[in-house]
Amino acid sequence: MESFTTRDVARLLGLTETQVRSQARAGFLTPERGPRNGYRFSFQDLVLLRTARELAQARVPPHRIRRALRDLARQLPGGRSLSEIRITANGHTILVHEGDAAWNPESGQIQIDFAGAEPPGRPAALSRTLRTDAPVCVESRTAWEWFDLGLELEAADPAQSCHAYCQALSIDPELSDAHVNLGRLLQLAGRTREAIEHYGRSLRRDGTDPTGAFNLGTALEELGRWRAALSAYLRALEIDPRFADAHFNLARLYEQLGRRTEAIRHLRAYKQLVD
Repeated sequence: MESFTTRDVARLLGLTETQVRSQARAGFLTPERGPRNGYRFSFQDLVLLRTARELAQARVPPHRIRRALRDLARQLPGGRSLSEIRITANGHTILVHEGDAAWNPESGQIQIDFAGAEPPGRPAALSRTLRTDAPVCVESRTAWEWFDLGLELEAADPAQSCHAYCQALSIDPELSDAHVNLGRLLQLAGRTREAIEHYGRSLRRDGTDPTGAFNLGTALEELGRWRAALSAYLRALEIDPRFADAHFNLARLYEQLGRRTEAIRHLRAYKQLVD
C-alpha cells in the first residue's frame, strides 16, 4: 500500500506539517522512518489522523483526543487497529462504536441510550423501538417544518430532535432527509440496527444526495458487514462520483479485505478530489 509523507498528510487532511508531526509523537500512530529520517505514514495512520482531526473539529480538547486514542490503542487485542473501529464525538465526549455498543474510552462507561433517560413529559415517540407513525401534535406543522425543527434541536437536545424527525415522518413517511438525520442520531446513540433501517428507507426514492448510502456504509461497518458496506459506498458513488469520503472509506475497506488494487484506485481518486 502507498505510504504518505508528512507533507502528503498535511495536504490531504488540511493540517499543518507541525500538527502532523505532533500527532505522530502522541503514541497512537505507527509511522515508519523514510529517507532523511522523515515520517512515512501508512493508510491506517491516515485514517486515525483523519479521526483525530474530526474530533478536534467537534471541539474535543487535543490532550483528550491523544489520551483517548493512545489508551484505546493499548486496550485493543493484538492484531487489531484503531482504524477498524468508529470513533466519534458527542458534544465533548469521545465515543467508540462497535456493533450496537457505544462506550467512552476515557471512563470505560457504556453510552446510555438517550431514549432510555427521557424525563417525564417528553414525547412517547422516543421509546426503544421508534415509531414513525407517531400521532402528529396539536401544533399545525408540515413535514418540512418538523424537519427544520429537528435540525435546530440536534446540538442542544438530540432526544427532542429525534422526536421532531419522527413527527416529520408521521406526516411524510418517505421524507428521505428525515430518515437520514434520524438514522445518524440513532447511530450516534449506539442503536445501529435501527439506524440502518432508516438509511435504507432514505434510499427508496431516487435522489441526488449520497449521504444516506454513505451513512448506511458506516453503520454496516460497525456490525462487521464489510461486503454490504462496500455496496453502500459504491451506491453513494453512483449518486455522486465525486463524493471523496466514499472513496476514502472504500480504500480503507478494500485494504482490510486484502484487495490492494481496488484500495489504491479509490485512494488515488480521493487524493485527486481533495487536492
